[in-house]
This record gives sequence, structure tokens and C-alpha cells, in this order.
Amino acid sequence: MTENKKVLTWLEEMKALCKPEKVVWIDGSEEQLEALRAEAVATGEMIKLNQEKLPGCYYHRTAENDVARVEDRTFICTETKEEAGPINNWMAPSEMYAKLNALYDGSMAGRTMYVIPYSMGPVGSPFSKIGIELTDSIYVVLNMDIMTRVGKAVIDALGKDGDFVKCLHAKKDVNPDERYIVHFPQDNTIMSVNSAYGGNVLLGKKCFALRIASYQGMKEGWMAEHMLILGLENPQGEVKYICAAFPSACGKTNLAMLIPPEFLKEKGYKVWTVGDDIAWLRVGEDGRLYAINPEAGFFGVAPGTSEKTNFNALAATKKNTIFTNVAINEDDMTVWWEGLDKNPPENAIEWKGAKVNGKEYIAEGNKLAHPNSRFTAPAVNCPCISKEFENPQGVPISAIVFGGRRAKTAPLVYQARDWNHGVFVGATMASETTAAAAGAVGVVRRDPMAMRPFVGYNMADYFQHWIDMGKKISNPPQIFNVNWFRLDDEGHFMWPGFGDNMRVLNWIIDRCDGKVDANETAIGFVPNKEDLQLEGLDIDDATLTELLSIDKEVWKEEVKDQREFFAQFGDKLPKEIKDEVDNLEKKLS
Repeated sequence: MTENKKVLTWLEEMKALCKPEKVVWIDGSEEQLEALRAEAVATGEMIKLNQEKLPGCYYHRTAENDVARVEDRTFICTETKEEAGPINNWMAPSEMYAKLNALYDGSMAGRTMYVIPYSMGPVGSPFSKIGIELTDSIYVVLNMDIMTRVGKAVIDALGKDGDFVKCLHAKKDVNPDERYIVHFPQDNTIMSVNSAYGGNVLLGKKCFALRIASYQGMKEGWMAEHMLILGLENPQGEVKYICAAFPSACGKTNLAMLIPPEFLKEKGYKVWTVGDDIAWLRVGEDGRLYAINPEAGFFGVAPGTSEKTNFNALAATKKNTIFTNVAINEDDMTVWWEGLDKNPPENAIEWKGAKVNGKEYIAEGNKLAHPNSRFTAPAVNCPCISKEFENPQGVPISAIVFGGRRAKTAPLVYQARDWNHGVFVGATMASETTAAAAGAVGVVRRDPMAMRPFVGYNMADYFQHWIDMGKKISNPPQIFNVNWFRLDDEGHFMWPGFGDNMRVLNWIIDRCDGKVDANETAIGFVPNKEDLQLEGLDIDDATLTELLSIDKEVWKEEVKDQREFFAQFGDKLPKEIKDEVDNLEKKLS
């Protein structure tokens, strides 16, 4: 399928290592994919669902020990430990290659090696990058076909001497003690072994699109970020685009596919989804920052997704979707998960494969679906997908929004004073643990730019890259922070969230357009109450005042915690970040 010598040489080396029985190139044709689906159903790797109710949909079950990303088994292997930084797991590349090669040796004996050429981003876009994943899993092939652009067009775009990211995956024995997800950013290489769970084996996703791409972006002068991209259309038909980064459990997918509240919908406001998870950003000729979503699908968490919480995400799963570790309704071969509705199926097969009566189910934690069960759905299925989704030039970004789950610290929304201050706001991003997470409640976990598990090099250098990018963007987006999770003294949420978050996004766009003033505070610019569109919202003046307030004593404690977090980076921490901490402390006193 290719004459590219780099591809062919690497492929021969990996064949000699893994020793597959045969090798199959994935050309992306529907005929080939349909044959693979049929084969996966025949072997039990996949289950065909009700084709009338869920056309083109299939089910897959992973091993019980293989249900989520494994951060403790995820490594960044750079020449020196300092290049990987204090937050990443590190091992010397030579040592790790030796360890991995022993595991891969003969790992595909008796199996088929599938060769998947794929493009992150529209094929041929100046933003896009090409990878080739070798895998012994049909599940991986079919998921990669949904999540990326796969097949012959990618090989044609690669040409005879194009570069690509080398991705090797072997299921092997799915042994958790020998499970590794390893990145060699300096070699453009990703290796995954002993897992079959999507987040560890769909190597275009976090592995390439964030860990490797963040390193490429630092070297080449662009940015790979854990951000949604959405378009806000006003009643005049103008669309402005926002990128937003949130740690997990902070409503990222819901915001990406937001449905405006009734009064804004009636006026003609709309939201368009460009991406729900990852953004690649480059400086355009006009000095603005442009973004693409490098993915072609959504790899979403199923539990909690419903018509009420995220109508658009649920609609995206109605055809050509792969469901992983949810429950099956045996009566009609459809799927179910906690939070879908209040009617668990009478005759269910829970995620581990046991048949259970829906009224008295026995799955672990009394859950029919695993809490991290997933759907892999084509983005084109989403009712609010943007018409700019395939635009090879990307969309111009007006605002970057950071956010977290803070009970008392951050107000509903505030704006950074300038780019460097905005970088500081992103670098100090944090969430407090909820009851759903293991361990103590209310513990602050720092997650800079929501990239803590995903930066493919030293995070101090990553902060420096953000600061350097600010010098290249002559017309930069404005930077904001939001907090949908402020609590009152009784522990109740003060802001309704969901669709009503559009009211805050509209204020953000108004600030970018210079249409409204704001109050300058120690931490940044906070809205005047009258500038938030509050029609139809049941919120009193005292609550709104509290939502926008800044408690200086709470923030003084926050500064101490920030200093503690930054201390681990030592002398590598950019001076600009140190200055921002000092500046905040001064303003608070």
C-alpha cells in the first residue's frame, strides 16, 4: 500500500519482533471494515446489537482488570529525567526499549497484525499529523476508524518520504503487572502492551494527540491542548469560537454540546460543537490563534449521559457506535447504563457478562455498567456538529476558558489581565475532590490546563512554551476562568449550570468584543451583575453577589498552595509565573 521506505523498514522490524501469522493493511473501505466486524462477532470479540434500533452499533467487553487509563503504568521516556519533569513517570529509553522488546517478542504469534494508517485532523490539513498503528485487535481497528481518518487517502498524503508517529499495540495476555503505555517523544514512538481498553490502545487519542503532539508543538511552535472547541452563534448569525479546558468531572462534554436555555434559544442563539476533548492550535496569518479538533469521533463516558444531561451526545450514539462495558438489555439487544433513564432492563447482561435480573442486579457496586464504560461515536452523528468541523484551516479562537470544581475559592467567572496572567490562571487550575473520587473530600488537586496526565515533557517547559506562544500571537484570544461549582454555606450549588452556562459564555464574548465593562479585582476582571443575561433565571441578588465575590483570606491560602505546587519545578519554573504569584500575593494584601 506504500512505497515509503521509513514505513516499510519499521514494519519489517516490528513483524520480526511480534511474529504475527499474517499482516493486513487497513484501506478504510466499508467492505473491509464490514468483514472485520463480522469476524469479530464470529470470534466473540464483539456483539452485534439490534440493527433496527441501533443501526451499525456493536458491543465490546474488556477484561475486568482493564477498564481505564493506567497513569502509574504510563511513561515518558526522554534522554534525561529532567526532560520528562517531576510529574511524569520516566525511564531511560534504552532500558525501556529492552523491557518492552522482551514483552513484544512473539506477542502476535498465531494472530493477525493490522496496519492502520491514520490522520489526526482532516487529511492534508496544514495542522494534521499522520500516525501508523500496528495492532492485533479488531476492536482497535474499528475504534480507530471512528476516532481518526483511516485508510488509503492517509498513505497517499504521507507520500514516499513523509514522517509519521510509530504506534505499536499488542494485547498479549492483558496482564496488568506487565502493562505499559510508553511514549518516546524524541523518537515519535508510542508502545502499548497488555491492555485492550480504549484509552490505552487507541494510540491516536491521548497518547498521540496530547503527549506526543504537545512535544511536537513545543518543538515546532504550535499547541496541543486538552480542550473542547465550540462555536457560539448570536441572533445576527455571527459565530465566535471558544476553547475550554476542564479537569475530569467538570462538565466538559456537556459544555461542548451545550443546548441554550429557552429564552436565549428563542432569541436565536445557537451552539456548534467543533471538538469535545482535544484542540490543536496554530497562529494564523492574521495573528490570531486557530484551532482544529484532530479527532473524528467522541470517546465518551456513558454513565450519566441521558437526554436530559446531554441530548446531543446521546443522539450521536444512535448509529455506527461501539459501546464498551455498558449493560445489554437482553430483551431487545440494546444498551443501558446508570443515568440513561430510571428503568434498568428486566433481563440484563451486566458489564462483566453475567445475566442478572434488572430489579436485583449483582454487578460490583450494584452497577450494571462499569462507571468508566464508554461509547465511541462518529462526530458527524452529533446534531450540533459545526459546519467548520472539517475545515483544514481551523476556526479562529476568541477566548480560552479554564475551569475547575471549587466550593469557595473562584467566582463564577473572571478574566485574566493579559496573556501571561492568563497562563498563570491556567497553570494554577485545580479541582477539589468530590465524594465520587476515592479518598478525602475537598482536597485540592492541581491540574494545570487540565494537562497534568498528558504533557509529553517537563511541565515547567510546557508553561514556558505557553509564554513563548504569547509573544508569537499578535492578536491573542482573551483568557478567562469559570467555576460552575460554587457552594453556599449549606453545601448547595449556587449556579444552575448546564444550558445556563451559555449566559456566562455570552458575557465572555461580550468582553472579547469590548461591549461590556468589568470590575478589576485582585485576581482579575469580574462581571458587573447587570451585564449577565439573567432573564428567566431564579437567582436572587444576594446569591449573585456571593457568586461573584472574592474572599481575600481564602485566596491567601490559595497562594500558599500554589507556591507549594510550583516548588517542585525548582529553577525551571518560568520567571513570568513566579512574578504572577508575587503579584497576586501583593494585590491580596
